[in-house]
Amino acid sequence: MGLTLAEKIFLRHSPKKRLEDFVYSNIDFCFANDVTGPLTVKQFYKITGKRVFNSKKIAFVCDHFTPAKDKNSANNVAFLRDFSLRFKIPNFFDINHCGIEHVFLAEKGFVKPLDLVVGADSHTCTFGALGALAIGVGSTDLAGVMATGTCWFKVPKTLKFIYKGKLSKWVSAKDLILYTIFKIGVDGALYKVMEFSGPVIKALNMEGRFTICNMAIEAGAKTGIIEPDEKTLNYLKRLAGLNPQVLNNRKLKSDPDASYEEIYEWDISGLEPQVACPHLPSNVKPVSKLSSVKLDQVVIGSCTNGRISDLRVAAKILKGRRVKSNLRVIVIPATPDIYKQALKEGLIKIFIESGCIISPPTCGPCLGGHMGILGKGEVSLATTNRNFIGRMGHPESFVYLASPAVASASAIKGRITHPQEVAK
Repeated sequence: MGLTLAEKIFLRHSPKKRLEDFVYSNIDFCFANDVTGPLTVKQFYKITGKRVFNSKKIAFVCDHFTPAKDKNSANNVAFLRDFSLRFKIPNFFDINHCGIEHVFLAEKGFVKPLDLVVGADSHTCTFGALGALAIGVGSTDLAGVMATGTCWFKVPKTLKFIYKGKLSKWVSAKDLILYTIFKIGVDGALYKVMEFSGPVIKALNMEGRFTICNMAIEAGAKTGIIEPDEKTLNYLKRLAGLNPQVLNNRKLKSDPDASYEEIYEWDISGLEPQVACPHLPSNVKPVSKLSSVKLDQVVIGSCTNGRISDLRVAAKILKGRRVKSNLRVIVIPATPDIYKQALKEGLIKIFIESGCIISPPTCGPCLGGHMGILGKGEVSLATTNRNFIGRMGHPESFVYLASPAVASASAIKGRITHPQEVAK
C-alpha cells in the first residue's frame, strides 16, 4: 500500500523505516507569537531552561497584539525579546521587521517543501501550501520542541479533495475553502489531513493556495497540504530568495495507491462567491442570498487574505469609488513588504481616497485583539478565518466571512454585495 504526501513527510522525519500509528519526529522549524510565546517560554524553563535544541530553528513573531495595545501586551514582547537575547535566538521579530506570522515566515523563506513544522498557533497549517507538513501545537508541546527538537504525533488519516471545472469571475480560493467547510462541516476533517488537489488547485497562484490551507483548521483538520510543484519552488526562489540548491529534491507526491479515508470530488464551475454567516465558518451561503445584511465594519486583511494579490483585488473594485458613509473599512497589509509593495503600486492611495483606514501589519481585530473591535450589536464582514461568538469583540456582535472581492464591494454599498454589482 502506498503512502500519502503527509505520511511520507512523517516517515522522512522519523528514525524508523516503517510508519506506525504514533511517530516520534524531528522538527525542522518551530515558532510562537506574542500570545503563545510567553507561555511556551515559561514551560521551557520548567523543562530545562539550559539550552534550546537549535537557536536558528526557532522564531518568535510578535503579531497578535502589536503595536502593543496595553502594558501586558508590551510586557509579552519584552519578555520574548529578553529570552531571545539570552539564548541567542536570531529570529525574534517585532513591529520594525515583522508581520502576520503565517505570511511573514513564508515570505522570508523559513519554511520549505517537505519540512515538518510546528507552531503555537492553530493556523500553522497555512504552510501546507508550500508542501510542508505544518501543524499547530500547544505551548507546552512547543516548549518540548524547543528543548529537544522533536515531537510525537498520532499519524492522522488523510482526506483528499479534488476540485474540477473553472472558477467563475469574482470566485477565489476563499470561496473554495468556505464551500468545502460548508460541505463537510467544522468537524468534517477532525484530526485529519486535508490534501487539496485537482486542476483548480494547480491553477491557483501560491497566495490562493495559502488561503485554502490556512482554513483547513476551520474544518477541524490537523493540517492542510498541497503537493509542491514548480509554482511552489518558483515562489520560494522569487519571493523568499531561496537558493535553488536549497530546494533540490523538494518535490514529492502521494502514491497512486495511497490510502485515503475519504475522497471528495467536486466540479466548482458555476460556484458563486460564498459568505460564512454567524457564528460558524460552515454556516455558508451564496452572496446573492445575503444582500439585505447591513454592515458597520469591513476588514480586509489577516493571515487568510492580507497578501498583495488580495489588496490588488480590493483596490481594483474600490478605485474611483467611496465606501459607504458611516461604515468603518480597515485594510491591513499582512507584512511590511506587502505594505511597501501596495504603496509602490498605488493601492494604499486608492484605499485612503476611497475612505478606508490603513493599519500596520497585525492580526488586529481577527482575534478580538485591537485595531477594529466590534461593539454590542455591530455587524462586520471580514476576510478573516473565524466568526465564532465574540471572536472580533462583543459577544453580541456578528461576523461574516468572505473574500476580498466581496468585502470591497460590500464596503461601497454598506451591505453584503456581489462584486458584479459595482464592478465589471
